[in-house]
Amino acid sequence: MARTHPLSGKLVTVVGGSGFLGQYVAQALLERGARVRIAGRNPEKAFRLKPLANLGQLQFARCDLGNAASRKAVVDGADAVVNLVGSFEGDLVALMGKQAGMLAAEARAAGASAFVQVSAIGADEASAVDYARGKAMGERLVLEAFPGATVIRPSIVFGKDDNFLNMFAGLIAMMPVLPVFGPDAPLQPVFVDDVAEAVAAALADPAKHGGKTYELGGPEVLTMMELNRRIADAQERKRGFIAVPDGVSGVFAALPGTPMSSDQWALLKGGNVVAPGALGFDKLGIAPRPLGLFLDRWMVRYRKHGRFTGRAAERVIS
Repeated sequence: MARTHPLSGKLVTVVGGSGFLGQYVAQALLERGARVRIAGRNPEKAFRLKPLANLGQLQFARCDLGNAASRKAVVDGADAVVNLVGSFEGDLVALMGKQAGMLAAEARAAGASAFVQVSAIGADEASAVDYARGKAMGERLVLEAFPGATVIRPSIVFGKDDNFLNMFAGLIAMMPVLPVFGPDAPLQPVFVDDVAEAVAAALADPAKHGGKTYELGGPEVLTMMELNRRIADAQERKRGFIAVPDGVSGVFAALPGTPMSSDQWALLKGGNVVAPGALGFDKLGIAPRPLGLFLDRWMVRYRKHGRFTGRAAERVIS
């Protein structure tokens, strides 16, 4: 007789569940038989998940973290709560700090037995960067309100439909020469499915993982320059890359309408890798997958002739 998963039949509220990572977290939970409540400002963005759920397994709820009644409504009856809310716009200390703590307090009062707070590598309350300060405050306030919560700090999360790889891929496809900001900044990109698995693992065993902080990075460390070159190679395009000095990069990021904010630039410049000695994927029983496992396949659509270019064409013909 098949063993029932610990999350089977449990109601898990995923706040911020309509975003990129949230939809993968929801899928991981649905696969384990959990009932999932997607909560966010625009839950309809996750309607594409409906075919993956059984009847009554998936709910959608509009949520404003700044509103106490809204917070209480989305955690009502939940066995577990995941907070994925993050942004580079607005009052980040309030959104990712104070309101995260309030959500954890509401979840505990509602009787939830597990809580996962998704933060970020580089979270630091002493940072001059609002994003890093807000995420760190959120960690602290969540643990104060819900001591058995699990904090997960991923590095830059990549996936087929992300806004990170695809931004660079689009630029590389269009431009013969590209500037590279923070060319030597080390990154440890982590696969979105692996982060979703980590969230599910933490929820499934709060007695083991509660009160702990995990830093999640992929199995390889790349600089920004190396990442750009690998994307170009996967597109089978010859491109020139110019390393941009930090001073120029900072000025560029401060300009309105640019694809990178000052906060994003400050975080990039500092690098984004797992700290020595930090708890990681191995403690969650997960073997993270490298970017190289997927990049060639994902970049086919950016090649000049799509799947009829170079290596892809050879595979089609054979």
